[in-house]
Amino acid sequence: MVQQNKWFSFFPNLITTFNLLSGVTGIYFALNGNIKTAVILMFAGAFFDFFDGFAARWLKVSGELGKQLDSLADVNTFGVLPGAIMFSIQRHLIPDFAFSNLSVLEWGYILSPLLIPVFSALRLAKFNIDSRQTQSFIGLPTPANALLVASVAWTIIHHPGFYPCWFACPLSVSILTIIFSALLVSEIPMFSLKFSSLHFKENIIRYIFLLCALTLIVFIQIPGISLAIILYVALSIIQSSTKRKSV
Repeated sequence: MVQQNKWFSFFPNLITTFNLLSGVTGIYFALNGNIKTAVILMFAGAFFDFFDGFAARWLKVSGELGKQLDSLADVNTFGVLPGAIMFSIQRHLIPDFAFSNLSVLEWGYILSPLLIPVFSALRLAKFNIDSRQTQSFIGLPTPANALLVASVAWTIIHHPGFYPCWFACPLSVSILTIIFSALLVSEIPMFSLKFSSLHFKENIIRYIFLLCALTLIVFIQIPGISLAIILYVALSIIQSSTKRKSV
């Protein structure tokens, strides 16, 4: 039931606005080469994105305005901002970067991050009209893709020896961008972290993922986030394949 007549009904939308502002500010820092601040602001946006929905449920307020505002904020924070971050990473990885000296291939590297905001917008629009995604997801959620980008970017800048040299190059980053942009709009079922019960058998895939993800993040820290997102995609594909075989 929509209840917007309560005086505090604005509060979830206010939190969503903080998500939007985090994304806008992060884009500025990303385009100016300050990856660290841009990534921190993306994490802040993810925090606000989680708590606006939590606040709406807790206060028992909802409405179409909040739904639309949330999608617009997510396009900004989890679409445009990761695209800007990946653009800055490509600019960092291309030797002696200058727009006037770019080869055709290097233009491809620089333009590939544009796929992220485009496919993120398509993903969010699809989610808003797809009744199949109430308990799980079809395609990679935009926050997951954004966190992958943030983790990869942070690692390349602040932990340059973590990835092998063949990965930390413009070609590999472009390939990663293309693959995960395609996953955003794919028809691959991906599990949600929402628990309807705590029974181990019903939630085994969630427990496995959370245990592995927490282990990666605790021991590897931010670089572990990218590995956790890749694990999430792999487990989702395994779960989907297993269900199809059992039918």
